[in-house]
Amino acid sequence: MGGPLWARRPRGWTIVKGEVEPDEDLLAAAEREFAEETGAPAPTGPRLPLGQVRQSGGKVVHAWAIEVTKGADVTLVESNSFEMEWPPRSGRRQSFPELDRAEWHDVDAARELVVAAQTAFLDRLPAPAP
Repeated sequence: MGGPLWARRPRGWTIVKGEVEPDEDLLAAAEREFAEETGAPAPTGPRLPLGQVRQSGGKVVHAWAIEVTKGADVTLVESNSFEMEWPPRSGRRQSFPELDRAEWHDVDAARELVVAAQTAFLDRLPAPAP
């Protein structure tokens, strides 16, 4: 995750996520948020629904998996930004990237990086083919 609140925190990684617009389909919202936050369209291919989780702050997150075998170069990620008051109660607004970096990890490594609630998505992935 981007922004100063998550800097240097263990287990601060997250999937791309965001708010659903009125009358917007959940998958369409996920694809839109992916494009907005990474600067690239969502990869093509069949989507595997991974259901939803409730994070510790109460936010409900829905996720889909896509098997990407080529053409997903994380060096091409160009995050959008958001503004927030920083430092807290300072009255100053600063701009921060939504994503401070993007990397590929295997499931075991990802389990150690993502926010705790999102490990449930990893548990729902099918086992890799032998």
